[in-house]
Amino acid sequence: MKPDKRKPAYRFLLESGELPERADRADSLLSSCTVCPRKCGVNRLDDEKGFCRTGLLPVISSYGPHFGEEPPLVGTGGSGTIFATHCNLACRFCQNSDISQCGRGSEIIPSQLAEIMIRLQDAGCHNINLVTPSHIVPQLIRSISSAAGQGLSIPIVYNSGGYDSVETLRLLDGIIDIYMPDAKYGSNAIAADLSRVPDYADVMMAAIREMHRQVGDLVIENGIAVRGLLVRHLVLPENLARSDLVLPWIADEISRETYVNIMDQYHPDWQVSGRTEAKYPALRRGITADEFARAVRIARDAGLHRFPDL
Repeated sequence: MKPDKRKPAYRFLLESGELPERADRADSLLSSCTVCPRKCGVNRLDDEKGFCRTGLLPVISSYGPHFGEEPPLVGTGGSGTIFATHCNLACRFCQNSDISQCGRGSEIIPSQLAEIMIRLQDAGCHNINLVTPSHIVPQLIRSISSAAGQGLSIPIVYNSGGYDSVETLRLLDGIIDIYMPDAKYGSNAIAADLSRVPDYADVMMAAIREMHRQVGDLVIENGIAVRGLLVRHLVLPENLARSDLVLPWIADEISRETYVNIMDQYHPDWQVSGRTEAKYPALRRGITADEFARAVRIARDAGLHRFPDL
């Protein structure tokens, strides 16, 4: 396939010789792990495992062209998704729990991951979409460095849950072309209950600020995203995600030009499905049309206007 006319960011680091050096710096985070904000402190170089249950080698569940992502990522060739196994969150309603919580996948070495990236490019995908990457950033930088040396030349998408370390994100500056984080919650207390992370809102906001600093608003050329920030927000029943806090914050503190996907596909799953939620009984149902419409109205009233298919 022909590469995009706009050169992906990591190609400049490859040409300057900095990309392998970034990989070495990122590897140093593994010896007493501080890759993500949990800072478990285990020695992953010796294959010790912390909260994310991932040691030295990344675990990959699946990969391939994906046509269910946002339109600017999909185009005609699909988004080249690579699903990382495990997660640094523990969302009780996770709809990919077989991957994120139950560990479906296989360990691979960085050179194999680089080969997957090249294969997806050769298949005609518009980008490499790294799904749930927050806990394997050093391994991903090593793999991208290897793939770039083999001719990888399409944008890299960092598709995370939003619980990302600013220090680790800075190692990705000039490597990632498109950041696509979740903005899951506007409340730390609710995040603690639903995703076992007591500081999610604070960390997410700092991370999205850093992501936007690096890549700016989403740039779309000929219908295809080439660089920038795209934020996802899943609406929860009874405004449990605090859409009224998250969406105005994006408009006021990031940019009114932020491309935001307000999602309506919540349904009871994983630890919600089939059990009683004493504290949050609304989680036992999907969201209503009125709840979704309210979230969209909040976003529009705040000045946000770039949405897929709304």
